[in-house]
Parts: sequence; C-alpha cells; structure tokens
Amino acid sequence: MRTEALDRVELVFTLFDVNGNGYLEAEDFEAMAKRVIQAVPDADDGAKSTMLAAFQTYWTTLVSELDADHGGRVSFDEYTACVLSPERFDEAISEFAEALSALGDLDGDGVVQRPVFVALMTAIGFQLANIHVLFDAFGPTDADRIARAVWATGIKEYYSPDKAGIPGDHLVGDVAA
Repeated sequence: MRTEALDRVELVFTLFDVNGNGYLEAEDFEAMAKRVIQAVPDADDGAKSTMLAAFQTYWTTLVSELDADHGGRVSFDEYTACVLSPERFDEAISEFAEALSALGDLDGDGVVQRPVFVALMTAIGFQLANIHVLFDAFGPTDADRIARAVWATGIKEYYSPDKAGIPGDHLVGDVAA
C-alpha cells in the first residue's frame, strides 16, 4: 500500500468526520450529502437523489463491513481497512464517483464546468487552491470544462491503494509546497 493512498484517505476521513469526533457516523454522511446537494442548486432532481443514494451506499458499505460491535461508527483504522480494499469498496466508490460527476454535469452534455466542480469540491471540504490544481490536472478544454468520465475515473483512482502520482494527489497537502 502506497503512503500516497494513506494520505488521500486520511484527508477524506477528516473531511467526512463532519462533527470532528474522530469517527464516521451516519450523521456525518447525512450532513455531507446535504452540503454537496446544496452546492449545486441548479442540478437535476434525479442527479441529487442519485447523489444522496450514493452517500447512503458509501455509509452502508462502511458500517456493514466494519462495525462489528454495531456501535454505528467507524474509526480511521477501520475506514482505511475498507476503502483501500478494492474487493470491499469498489462498488460503493464507483457509485459515488458516477453520482458526484453526474451531479456536476448540470446540462447532461458529459462535461463539468470549473465553477460547478469548485462548488462541489468546496462543499466536501477540500482546499480551494488544491481544487483548482486538481481541475487543471484533469486537462480542461479551452472552455474550462473537464470530461465527466475523467472526473469519475479520478475519484475511483483516489481510493486505489497502489496508485501514486495521480491527479487526486493534488488534493493532499499544500499545493504551494
């Protein structure tokens, strides 16, 4: 497992731990889902519903795979064991990646505009400078758009335990460093 992968999932764990108590809980996912949906008020209702369902699947996968004591929460160590195990998490992250990128494709033309991408990634909690560097790493067109499929692939790669040097690595740390 690459240290880059651990750094990526540590960041996501911190962002998803909305209440900051050191555990992921259903309430964290509900709060995050609401923030993400509110970030794109012009999105199609179907895309919003799909995104809410994807957050639910993400949480359900974690809690069913990891919450042996049925306490309703997941620690960082438990989270890492699941999300960096493709056999345990690929289906949930694929659903999440497709839903998030679809939510950003407001007019269904297969591309995501920078302002929408920035709004969604900011709602999740990523740093603005890192978001712009990531968007640029996805190879935007002259009209400042990225392919929805490229973003979905980037999300899936983010959770790969064997990948390094991927666009998602730009989300971790200070981009000025």
